[in-house]
Amino acid sequence: MMLMRTEPFRELDRLTERLTGTAAHPAAMPMDAYREGDTFVVRLDLPGVTPESIDLDVERNVLTVRAERRTAPQEGAEVVIAERPAGTFSRRLFLGETLDTDRIEATYDMGVLTLRIPVAEQAKPRRISVSGGGDRKEISG
Repeated sequence: MMLMRTEPFRELDRLTERLTGTAAHPAAMPMDAYREGDTFVVRLDLPGVTPESIDLDVERNVLTVRAERRTAPQEGAEVVIAERPAGTFSRRLFLGETLDTDRIEATYDMGVLTLRIPVAEQAKPRRISVSGGGDRKEISG
């Protein structure tokens, strides 16, 4: 597996949301992850966050994404509704051994943080030549 989720109770939260029609807690950093050829792509929604407030750390195949969103109204303003979460948000992703964490690329555009993580060379399938009895045959390994 390329990516392991770290939120064991998220499915329970989703079920609760469906049954009650309310969110158990707001999803501050919704994510999509998919493989595109030899690259694993992770996209995280971070609207209202400046690129300077995004912090990415990788330690022992654990990628931590932190971002800060500030929504302070102007001085003297009366807050009528405040539904948008503010503060520091973080999310941990456990990356498989087959990903090259030294070559992660990160871009931030229109409120979406996109991480491109290449598959490590040693994890890519390769062809091995087998010889014997005068014939040579290639097999996938």
